[in-house]
Amino acid sequence: MTDLFAPIINSFKIPELRRKILVTAILIIVYRIAAHIPAGGVDLIALRSLFAGNQFLSLLDIFSGGTLVNFSIISLGLNPYINASIILQLLTMVFPALEALSKEGEYGQQKINQYTRYLTVPLSLLQSIGMFTLLKNQGVVPQITIVSILTIIITMTAGTIFVMWLGELITEYGIGNGISLLIFAGIVARVPITMVQTVSIFDSQQVVNILIFLILAAAITAGIVFVNEGKRQIMIQHARRFLGGRQAVNSFSYLPLRVNQAGVMPIIFAVSLVLVPSFAGQYLSQVSQSNLSAVGKWLMSYFQMQSLTYNVVYFFLIIGFTYFYTAVIFNPNKIAEDIKKAGAFMAGIRPGTATAAYLNYILVRITLAGAIFLGIVAILPSIVSQMTGITTLAIGGTGLLIVVSVILDTAKQFESKLVERNYETFLK
Repeated sequence: MTDLFAPIINSFKIPELRRKILVTAILIIVYRIAAHIPAGGVDLIALRSLFAGNQFLSLLDIFSGGTLVNFSIISLGLNPYINASIILQLLTMVFPALEALSKEGEYGQQKINQYTRYLTVPLSLLQSIGMFTLLKNQGVVPQITIVSILTIIITMTAGTIFVMWLGELITEYGIGNGISLLIFAGIVARVPITMVQTVSIFDSQQVVNILIFLILAAAITAGIVFVNEGKRQIMIQHARRFLGGRQAVNSFSYLPLRVNQAGVMPIIFAVSLVLVPSFAGQYLSQVSQSNLSAVGKWLMSYFQMQSLTYNVVYFFLIIGFTYFYTAVIFNPNKIAEDIKKAGAFMAGIRPGTATAAYLNYILVRITLAGAIFLGIVAILPSIVSQMTGITTLAIGGTGLLIVVSVILDTAKQFESKLVERNYETFLK
């Protein structure tokens, strides 16, 4: 544990990194303050009562950092932005123009990020309308006028854009991935409330069940660290390489392939999509048209958090997004080309196309192990909650995955910045 936080502690000794940490902390504080600024037009008492009795809405509230139950100005959180990112990345695989743009390095990534921002606005409007309709049907909107409708929709849309801006500021001027850190902050902020809810049902019969959850949480945390740190070392041989001004004959190095190349993003994407059927079911079940209402009730019954359908879909979404995001961030062809240009090779593998095929062969298999592990960890708390009867901690698996993964990724960024700083000092 000391080694894990050592890069963070050492970073405070460097002015540049200290500034990045302060910027990140200030922006997260601004985000948490905004989460407690209520928007008008909603009966908060009725809204909290609704969330207390609805596990789906409680899960939404967890990932919004408590903004929904307070109906703050950033109630939608980052869900529209995440959905826009998923859509853009899927379109990149469909349209050759977007695929070519994604391969143009930093310029192409900036353009895709810009398109993602543009797409976030209409998605925010649609989700704001859906959320307003859901709240109206549940009777938590006391006054329904044109002004109140526009106020709620515009406020929620503007709140999403504001949070998206905060996340990008953290990514650019702070440390770590801004979007992941904001989601992390929202989950951590809800931990005390979850613990209070669990303690409120505490009795002598639940002692064993709570101990099971605590042991499970410790095992999951250890497993996440083990998988995230796990990597396959591929030896790369160099025909001619200079070390310390001298030529080293037949020297070699290692190319590390991580078991979980995609990090925390597959979980965030999967959560965003697996909640869509439940959200649609909540909306459709309240409409007057009988067929649509029947569809909505069917979706609500089959996509409850404890249902088999929900967990199976969630499991395979995590596997699919793990492969998808790994393909986005790791390009075997480019790695093979870089190895070839460096005059290096892998023993028994021809440079170029054969090297790319070999890297892809290994990556597909180690990614499968990481994806299955993430899927099992995500659904395991839901299964255990059905066995123990404690539903307040059923959402802990996904939240714990995100929290631990974000901490590990951020710590690695700290470490890389420290190494970069040490090299700059050495060159001077």
